[in-house]
Amino acid sequence: MYPLDYIDPVFRPPSEARSLILQVANGCSWNKCTFCDMYTQPQKRFRPKPIDELEQELKALAEAGYPVRRIFLADGDAMTLSVRRLKDILKLINDYYPNVQRVSSYCLPRNLKNKTVEELAELRELGLTLMYVGCESGDDEVLEKVEKGESFDSSLSALQKIKQSGMQSSVMILNGLGGPELSEQHAINSAKLMNAAQPDYLSTLVVEFPMGSEHFEKNWDGRWRKLAKMELFREMEVLLDNLDLEKTIFRSDHASNYLVLKGVLGKDKTKLLNQVRTAIHQPGMIPLREEWQRGL
Repeated sequence: MYPLDYIDPVFRPPSEARSLILQVANGCSWNKCTFCDMYTQPQKRFRPKPIDELEQELKALAEAGYPVRRIFLADGDAMTLSVRRLKDILKLINDYYPNVQRVSSYCLPRNLKNKTVEELAELRELGLTLMYVGCESGDDEVLEKVEKGESFDSSLSALQKIKQSGMQSSVMILNGLGGPELSEQHAINSAKLMNAAQPDYLSTLVVEFPMGSEHFEKNWDGRWRKLAKMELFREMEVLLDNLDLEKTIFRSDHASNYLVLKGVLGKDKTKLLNQVRTAIHQPGMIPLREEWQRGL
């Protein structure tokens, strides 16, 4: 076992499965999104980890000979830390693992409001090269109802800063977040946000509530419900149909999805749309995940 002092639970993007998870902060400083139960336990109250503890952990790993190629800065809100603190962390990583290939982090758009492009470029030079940005939606009405604390404009500003700094962005959109009433505008405005931002990576997850949806539904006046399988596919069709991306790696292969989609947008747009339309109009002609195969 790694000599790391984790405060559980710890989450990471699927693509960081083989990365060292370095918990530079516990929990999420915002922690108000009604769709998210990741950091609601009492022990997950937000707290940055002292820099000396991080150095002890990295030193112990290096001295034990643990090979580290990639590092993910956990928890859900590492980028809320100051630029000075982030630079100190990255310098420690470079001291103990000078050949690390990539450092990445989750990033809330608000994390970058007071960080300049030049400061982000400094972090990139120190090895922080990929940001996982949970935009969830590009629709302001949906974002307000789920208490994201963001808007189309704030999300776009953050994504533009990331691109201008030379970092890469991986954006997440939540399929089904607006329920049936806001499904179409959720899909269309999410596509508009992605078209304006042109992220390097785009993924979709199906919104799920393993701990129940009561807290989430409090802002919907009884007008929200989970989308059925075919409704999710139709929303995905609207999203893809409205996307105008130049060279974005697209993945809808998270365990929450019924239909696995992979491609590069825009060259694979027609192929991906055909897969979705086949799932809608010719059920049984394309493989889907069974309920027991799905999860978070």
